[in-house]
Amino acid sequence: MSKRTSSAVNGVPKPADDEPSSKQKDLLSSPKPGHFSLIRAMHLADLITELNGMCGVLSIFTSLRYMASEAKSHSTLYLALGFLPFGLFFDFLDGKVARWRNKSSMMGQELDSLADLISFGVAPACVAFSIGINTPLDHLCLTFFVLCGLTRLARFNVTASSIPKDATGKAAYFEGTPIPTTLGLDGMMAWWVYNGWINEAVPLGTWFQGSALEFHPIVILFMIHGCLMTSKTIHVPKP
Repeated sequence: MSKRTSSAVNGVPKPADDEPSSKQKDLLSSPKPGHFSLIRAMHLADLITELNGMCGVLSIFTSLRYMASEAKSHSTLYLALGFLPFGLFFDFLDGKVARWRNKSSMMGQELDSLADLISFGVAPACVAFSIGINTPLDHLCLTFFVLCGLTRLARFNVTASSIPKDATGKAAYFEGTPIPTTLGLDGMMAWWVYNGWINEAVPLGTWFQGSALEFHPIVILFMIHGCLMTSKTIHVPKP
């Protein structure tokens, strides 16, 4: 997860880095910004972040296409999962471009969080639903997983300035596991698809079948991952 905040040393933003952000804010808040003001206000890194979000949305639509199809081709599931590593690529790239061009902004930070939520929160939950983790209780568990990602990203936006920085102004560590680590769950689901462990064959089966408490115990892995993302005590060093 490449978070794009203004460069700082010891938590103090450098004035030079605030100038692009100020120009962007002035353009967006102007009463007469002119045509295409939103597009003109976006930095190159912001456009790359949009590609991250695009990968997540395409993954969601592909999962929906699998559910709507009568053929239920495994290649559709592979495609839904395949979009997500590209989301990670763009997530890393936007931060590098922002630092290279010395342009960062609050809009970029918010875009980054929203794109991450789509690609690494909602999209994996949709794939899990598509492969058979879809009882009413599973819905609640997957919703918990997505909301943990949402809360984790919101916390980062609030606390980013207070996290210790290195000499380049980057945060020294992540609080809780970064949301892109859900790619581990994506890899696990790809392995299930490869082995045919989907729908009725989902690992660990179904508990309390036929009751209101029917659920797939494997969904607990998603809940555990959600808890790790929101942990305050886990500090993951940034690469």
